[in-house]
Amino acid sequence: MTNLPSEPEFEQAYHELASTIENSSLFEKNPEYKKALKVASIPERVIQFRVTWEDDKGEVQVNRGYRVQFNSALGPYKGGLRFHPTVNLSVLKFLGFEQIFKNALTGLQMGGGKGGADFDPKGKSDNEIRKFCSAFMRELSRHIGADTDVPAGDIGVSPREIGWMFGTYRTTVNKWEGVLTGKGGSWGGSLIRPEATGYGLVYYVDHMIKYASGGKESFEGKKVAISGSGNVAQYAALKVIELGGTVVSLSDSKGAIISEEGSSITPELVNEIAAMKVERKSLSELANTSSHKVTYKEGVRPWKEVKVDVALPCATQNEVSGEEAEALASSGAKFVAEGSNMGCTKEAIEVFEKTRKEKKNEGVWYGPGKAANAGGVAVSGLEMAQNSSRIKWTSEEVDEKLKGIMENCFNNCLETAKEYVTPAEGELPSLVAGANIAGFSKVAAAMKDQGDWW
Repeated sequence: MTNLPSEPEFEQAYHELASTIENSSLFEKNPEYKKALKVASIPERVIQFRVTWEDDKGEVQVNRGYRVQFNSALGPYKGGLRFHPTVNLSVLKFLGFEQIFKNALTGLQMGGGKGGADFDPKGKSDNEIRKFCSAFMRELSRHIGADTDVPAGDIGVSPREIGWMFGTYRTTVNKWEGVLTGKGGSWGGSLIRPEATGYGLVYYVDHMIKYASGGKESFEGKKVAISGSGNVAQYAALKVIELGGTVVSLSDSKGAIISEEGSSITPELVNEIAAMKVERKSLSELANTSSHKVTYKEGVRPWKEVKVDVALPCATQNEVSGEEAEALASSGAKFVAEGSNMGCTKEAIEVFEKTRKEKKNEGVWYGPGKAANAGGVAVSGLEMAQNSSRIKWTSEEVDEKLKGIMENCFNNCLETAKEYVTPAEGELPSLVAGANIAGFSKVAAAMKDQGDWW
């Protein structure tokens, strides 16, 4: 890759997967998979285009739009659209690469992809955002379809933006099909899709807690730190509270709210924050207006601020550093799982894996995002199935399917880790190794069967 420009986010994701596989017995048992890794690390297709749109002053603006169609061996490309000024090819390749194996772990027929634009919705009027969405989709519509590529929302792309893009797609191609997921409930969306990533994360961690404790413990009585304050963080917090846990933090890009001693984040506060997010307000405004017993701390993340049993990073990539991982481990945290994609740095993962090996059950057990946060794309896959069948399942039916998918995902990671990275006596299996190997093996086998590599 030396002839390519530096792509730090993608390179981090690639090396994290490759190093895990190389330190397992997978290549020893299947030496031909080395070639599969080389092939799978290059996208099948990268689409880059300009998006021109008119602001409220009548002036033409231009942004860069992208779609990375990474791998379709298991099904149509599937992955979100991100509208954020930091969007570039490195970020989207990292997200698309992770998405391949995350989607494989759901057990559903979905390939991996990612897309978006360097458009910043902040400071834009609703009319300007609508115009951008329409202009973006007019170009993207050439490259997607229900059996080709099915995008979803991501940062900066809520159900509102999905609606505007779906309307443009429908009128542009003169076809109603399940080409986007995260749609409105009255026109093809699945129930509990907004909740799915957060719920799925908590279901996955619940299996971690039960396995580690021999079935004696659950979220009941556990103290939980959560970062972020978007959909994933909100619904993870609500599910933790429902299962008897205590949530002590939420955050945004400017700082964190920490519950005061003896108190906790309540469902009422989560709902208040959800309303603030719709209006694009900062959590700092809670410092003066909230009647809840919380303290706002500017410029910090939760990991050094509280002593907890469980940490759930749900904001963005690389939000837990090696130093913060050390702080979590030394303060007694037992479980860390990512609601965000690649939420932990390489150094943080090394800290967690080291404590898992050295301290056995007293160390930190880490659940990687490609497994732990797969609930969102799993329900997107269920939305695709409902659209194809022209039916709609109840929220109870979808939730039961989500629970089953997350349980199967956890067991797959667990058993694969035991097989290819045999844990020492008293040591919990490496879920990061299990997730990487299980996801990669499934994709590699499909690619081989279809003649993508030999």
